[in-house]
Amino acid sequence: MANEAVMVTDGETKVLFDPLYPETYGQYLLVPDAMREALFAGEAPFNNVDAIFISHFHGDHFSPEDVLALLVAQANIVLYAPQQAVLAMRSHANPEQELVFDRVNSVNLAYKDAPVTLTMDKLLVEAVRIPHSGWPTDRLNVENIVWRVTLNESTTVVHMGDADSNDEHFALDPEYWDRVTPNIAFPPYWFFGSQVGRDILENRVGAKRNVGIHVPRTIPGDPMRRPRPLRGADLFITPGETRRIN
Repeated sequence: MANEAVMVTDGETKVLFDPLYPETYGQYLLVPDAMREALFAGEAPFNNVDAIFISHFHGDHFSPEDVLALLVAQANIVLYAPQQAVLAMRSHANPEQELVFDRVNSVNLAYKDAPVTLTMDKLLVEAVRIPHSGWPTDRLNVENIVWRVTLNESTTVVHMGDADSNDEHFALDPEYWDRVTPNIAFPPYWFFGSQVGRDILENRVGAKRNVGIHVPRTIPGDPMRRPRPLRGADLFITPGETRRIN
């Protein structure tokens, strides 16, 4: 959709990641108006969305006002979000919007907490807190959640938000990462630009395919070929692009 906004479908099951946010910070694309309008109206391809997942509360990933409005407009969508994002929504909610919190799942994870598992019809939801890029000197209090979601017991996707590319975080729970082979992962593009980032994708996350997200308008260098090409990897750059999940 743009930036880290991604829709994943498996049959009639549909989930969205980071779909509504107000900020470009001068370098990221916004979701096009036509997509936003279709999402709020419940029009194809955004009709019958089952769940939305928020990675973290930053202006280029999440708008509490917009997500509240969407949950009012689309009464069947369930939300999964870190506690910081949910608290921001509660601070903005008017009395009419309070009812949506029956469909809001707040995930409160500290760094180094064990991953958690949640379930709903057609979805298996797993969450782990991986520090925001900049660790250990910056953004330490940002609750960045890496979501691993399995749709219809058949398609597993990983959305990594703005995860920091340091293996120390992923090495905390190797059994968690080894337990599932995702069909596709959506890492921030900087994972492709370092050997340690590529090692995490190949040896920890272990997805069959990686499509980079959070790509700025101008990418420094060529992360796809540095230090070596990563097999089966590419980038989402243009809103409306699609990939088939195998």
